[in-house]
Amino acid sequence: MEKILSAQMIMGNQAIALGALCAGVNLAAGYPGTPSSEIIEFIAKYRKETGAYVEWSVNEKAAVEVAAGTSYAGGRTLVTMKQVGLNVASDPVMCLSYVGVKGGMVIVSADDPGPISSQTEQDTRHFASYSKLPCFDPSSPKEAFEMVQAAFEYSEKYHTPVLLRPTTRVDHAYQSMEIPPLPKARAIAGFEKDSKRWVIFPRASFLNHQKIFERNLTTLPEDFSKSGYNYIEENGKTDGKKGIAASGISWEYAKEALALIEDEHDNNGCTKNLTLMKIGTPYPFPEATALDFLSKAKDVLVIEELDPILEDSLIYVAGKNHLENSILGKNTGHIARAGENTVASVKNAIEKFLGISASEKDEKTKTDSAKEIPELPVRPPVLCAGCPHRASFYAVKQAMKKEKTVYCGDIGCYTLGNAAPLDMCDTCLCMGADITMAQGFFHAEPDRKCFSFIGDSTFFASGITGVVNAVYNQTPITLCILDNSTTAMTGHQPHPGTGLTMMGDVVEKVSIEKILEAVGVSPIFTVDAFNLKETVEAVKKASESKSVSAVIFKGPCIAIAQKLGFKAQAKMNVDEAKCVGCKKCISELGCPAITFNASEKKALIEKSLCTGCTLCSQVCPVNAIVSEGGGK
Repeated sequence: MEKILSAQMIMGNQAIALGALCAGVNLAAGYPGTPSSEIIEFIAKYRKETGAYVEWSVNEKAAVEVAAGTSYAGGRTLVTMKQVGLNVASDPVMCLSYVGVKGGMVIVSADDPGPISSQTEQDTRHFASYSKLPCFDPSSPKEAFEMVQAAFEYSEKYHTPVLLRPTTRVDHAYQSMEIPPLPKARAIAGFEKDSKRWVIFPRASFLNHQKIFERNLTTLPEDFSKSGYNYIEENGKTDGKKGIAASGISWEYAKEALALIEDEHDNNGCTKNLTLMKIGTPYPFPEATALDFLSKAKDVLVIEELDPILEDSLIYVAGKNHLENSILGKNTGHIARAGENTVASVKNAIEKFLGISASEKDEKTKTDSAKEIPELPVRPPVLCAGCPHRASFYAVKQAMKKEKTVYCGDIGCYTLGNAAPLDMCDTCLCMGADITMAQGFFHAEPDRKCFSFIGDSTFFASGITGVVNAVYNQTPITLCILDNSTTAMTGHQPHPGTGLTMMGDVVEKVSIEKILEAVGVSPIFTVDAFNLKETVEAVKKASESKSVSAVIFKGPCIAIAQKLGFKAQAKMNVDEAKCVGCKKCISELGCPAITFNASEKKALIEKSLCTGCTLCSQVCPVNAIVSEGGGK
């Protein structure tokens, strides 16, 4: 690319994308998942200049396998996902660990401490150890940019996939960076047939396992101990008593916390005798660096997010070498065992570790802040005003009144269907589990009407096998496919049903209805999600079937409806002369655009939120809600 990118504020995910592009990546594949989604999107912006191929794969497993083909041929590949996506990808990832790669392969698995937008707080560093893959743990966008490039080098040096484990605050942080010109994607040497290398047989796995064990036990720990991503800082003249070890974003928190402590105590040197250790490659653990650190610090506080990986590694090293260090962290309750760390929480932990009481300056700041900042109200997430999922849930609820039911939900915006007043999500486990769990409920209670709710993107990612299972085993469940023509929850990415690819191609849309027909689902009803009468009738008919049935609720995600070609609808209005103040529109729908005027005892529609979906007008028993154009 001829254009030189000047210094600018770069998001962590963009930094990862730019690092891969600077490494000459040939192929980038992934599945949308917060906090990793922007990586693929940013690489796609430069696909023409660099010649890199980019795709949203149908799921993480497919993404890894696509990348494996290119890697075997000698191309460099990047695969992106969130931490739970690594579960989906684990089959090919585990096998690739044994088979190895030719072109560098970097797998980005973004962890989500909190969790902020995930089912679990699982720690990818555990998976690195489990799968025997080297792991990099960046502490900032700039370091993530550098680590991606280093990870490609290590991947090719040791013929193994390499994991990059950014966390949410690294993914979404911004940092000023100077980006060099982006090169063209690397020339690919081509695939060389060698069944002894590329075909995974038990004997080959046995021999490779021995090599991997030796590499991870000796070679890589020695290599990583020389890496600039693992280092020791000595603040002034240390006394050999106290030290702090940290990794990832927690390293940045620790450095900021120490600066704050010094400032609040008028730079009296209360933190100057500390020895600090930063770990950027948690697996295989850089044992030589750790031994050097433990020799300088008798008492150690380990600061990290999620599981006590560094802490346990230091305890192991100390025990192996008969050292008597005191190692504190999550295991001892000195660092929170779940959720995110923050500068404030880390500062508090360090003060207790050092035996420093909070300064008068700090106490005054806390007191002043408490006076000035009121407590924020609790704002639970809700479906958007005009969301077609609300209409779909409501239709099923109305159709199944007085029936014994179970509603199995899935991962997506529609998980919010569990909230009152809809209360239409009884279970939510993982992507695709709605369809198969509904089958389990039927086998336990055949008299129960078993429904599954799944979005269009999730259907392609992990729903089809469940449908086949239901048809094959003749389990009469009702599939409710909520088709809003996008992958809404993670940022409106395209999927096979949208007819668009990340390469910018317009392709044939993959039809959900045709897939269901081919599998053997019958009957299938395709309905307009906002036509309440039609949808209720379809649900009733589907639920009466003795075989696997489906209702496809079609309605665009309201956030991008106009981009998809749908015209803006007239806002709804309450005719106060007709409104009787029954609150049915509020108590049954839970639409954020509808409130109640207590003084007038009338429903009130907030025009800035209303999208004109008309659902409320179909629910109103006295026809008091009409469009601004005059129609119902």
